[in-house]
Amino acid sequence: MFVDSHCHLDRLDLSPYEGDLNLALEAARGRGVHRFLAIATSLEGVPNLAEIARQHDDVDISVGLHPLHEVSAEPDSEAIQACADRYGAVAIGETGLDFHYDSVPRDIQRQRFVAHLRAARELELPVVIHTREARDETLNLIREHVDPKVGGVLHCFTEDLAMAREAVRSGFYISLSGIVTFASAGALREVARQVPLDRLLIETDSPFLAPVPHRGKPNEPQWVVEVAECIASERGITVDEVAMQTRANFYQLFPGCAPGGQSDNPFV
Repeated sequence: MFVDSHCHLDRLDLSPYEGDLNLALEAARGRGVHRFLAIATSLEGVPNLAEIARQHDDVDISVGLHPLHEVSAEPDSEAIQACADRYGAVAIGETGLDFHYDSVPRDIQRQRFVAHLRAARELELPVVIHTREARDETLNLIREHVDPKVGGVLHCFTEDLAMAREAVRSGFYISLSGIVTFASAGALREVARQVPLDRLLIETDSPFLAPVPHRGKPNEPQWVVEVAECIASERGITVDEVAMQTRANFYQLFPGCAPGGQSDNPFV
C-alpha cells in the first residue's frame, strides 16, 4: 500500500469527480493509496483541513504557513503551537525558505521559518520543509533548531545529492514528487538511486506537478503510484518494495499517523 506524504486536499481540482473529494480519495484508494497527509499552507486554512480529516480516517494534517504565503501579521511560535494543539496536527509545515521568488522578503521568510522550527521542537513534531535556492541557510537552520531524533522531511526535493546527504545526516527524510519522472530530472533520479531507501518518502504535492504520463494536468493523490514506479525502475527493485519501505518510513517520521497514534483532539 502507498502513502501520499504531501498533498493539498483543500486545493484539488475536483471537476473530474463532480466536485466530490470523497470520489478523488476513492480513486486513490482503488490504486492502493491508503494514507494521506494533508499539508497546510496557511493557518486560516487549517480548520477546513481538520474537517476533511474528521471525515476520513486515513487523512492526517499539518499546521503551517508557506514561505511565500502573504499575511497581514506573522504568527509567532506560540500561535503555531496553539493551532497545532487545537486541531491535532501530526507535523509542522509546510515551512521553509524560497528565494526563487520575492513575494515575501527573505528576512520575513527567515523569521517565519525559525518560528515554525521552534514550534516543532517544542511540540516534538516533525517539520515539513519547502526549500528552493536556499540550500545553505536551510541546512544551517535545521542544524541549529531541529532535534535530529524528531527530524523532518525536505518535501518535493529538487536539490542535489550532496544536500540530500547533509539533510539525512541531520535526521531528515527526502521526499520525491512527480518531478522525478520528468525527462529533464536526471540529477533528481540520481538522488532517487543513491539516497538510502529507508530515508525516502513519496508524495504528489497535488494539485501541482503531475508525474509523467499525466504531466500538464492537475495532479491527484492517486498518481503517487507513478512516483513509486519511477523510483523502483531507477533502483532496479519492485514497486512493492518501494511502497512498503516508504510506508514504513512515513510512520517512522509521523508516528501520529500510525494506527493508534492519532490525536484525541475532537476536531480529528
